[in-house]
Amino acid sequence: MAAANSVIVLDFETTGLSPNMGDRAIEIGAVKLIDGEVVDTFQQLMNPGFRVSSFIEGYTGITNNMLAGAPSCEEVMSDFNDFIGNDNLVAHNASFDKRFLDAEFERINRSYQGEFACSLLVSRRLNQEAPSHKLGDLVRYMNIDNDGVFHRALADSQMTSKLWLLMLEDMQQQGIHQPSFSLMQKVSKTSKATVGKLLQQHTV
Repeated sequence: MAAANSVIVLDFETTGLSPNMGDRAIEIGAVKLIDGEVVDTFQQLMNPGFRVSSFIEGYTGITNNMLAGAPSCEEVMSDFNDFIGNDNLVAHNASFDKRFLDAEFERINRSYQGEFACSLLVSRRLNQEAPSHKLGDLVRYMNIDNDGVFHRALADSQMTSKLWLLMLEDMQQQGIHQPSFSLMQKVSKTSKATVGKLLQQHTV
């Protein structure tokens, strides 16, 4: 049973919202956790082969000049495929990152074995009193140590990994020893009203 504290936490910056509309990844950041410890990180800009909009430049701070000298998406994603191996994956609003991961891997005929869990959906169940579940708002709400950088891939994946570990810690304090990855997936899909019951079933 895979432990929830041994995962790859990842984040993409992209040219837009949908790979189906021709959008591409422009930065990937990831943190590799083993037994709750950060053992490695991955961060790389990548050139999508076209200019990004001024909105995206302003939103991410990633400029066309920065991307001009960056390696291609294909090259970076091939390296990233090696980095993640068969580990399970976590992202904040995972459906977004999964869409881009799948689309970029498909372009280079690579795949992955790991499954995804969404820290945003888990947070909605475990931190029901939080005013918002946007990453920046949760970082402030839970007093997560940060350097104030948002919308850059490595900074966001580092903060997501801290959030993820805090939620696991919280579950352990409730008597759930070593929460499994599959339990976290289950939590994310359970209704807010019944999540307490689910957690009780897993307490020691």
